[in-house]
Amino acid sequence: MPMRLDGSCKCGAVRFSVESHAPYPYQLCYCSICRKTAGGGGFAINLHADARTLNTEGAKAIGVFRAELAGEDGQLHRSTGERNFCTRCGSALWLFDPTWQELLHPFASAIDSDLPVPPVRTHLMLGSKASWVEPVIGPADLAFDEYPEQSIEEWHRSHGLWID
Repeated sequence: MPMRLDGSCKCGAVRFSVESHAPYPYQLCYCSICRKTAGGGGFAINLHADARTLNTEGAKAIGVFRAELAGEDGQLHRSTGERNFCTRCGSALWLFDPTWQELLHPFASAIDSDLPVPPVRTHLMLGSKASWVEPVIGPADLAFDEYPEQSIEEWHRSHGLWID
């Protein structure tokens, strides 16, 4: 049975719940988008959840930010990823991309439920980290300049942590 994740913004205007088969906060992202929108420590942690199970309270206080990214043609293109946040206090809540309708990625920082401690961590997008950030990479941790090929689901399954 999946784990229910309860979350909220800092001011309490938005509350949400979602079901997750992969609740371990193991993936630290250092990209400029995550870092600037949700990463006070120089990184953000996204979880994996079933978008169909999302329940929200305070929807009127939810805003959406879509980053502009440089395309292969050198032009700026708006990302399909929708970063949801509280318009009152600015708390990052979750990332949703309509390309993958079934997935929702809540920010671990918005989750109020006790999350399980991951056995190892994956540091990704280190090629984009801020100069002041000195990642603490454990001996068994993985580190990538870009995105790893292994998905969040695959990581959980490979570590025997996927919750059916």
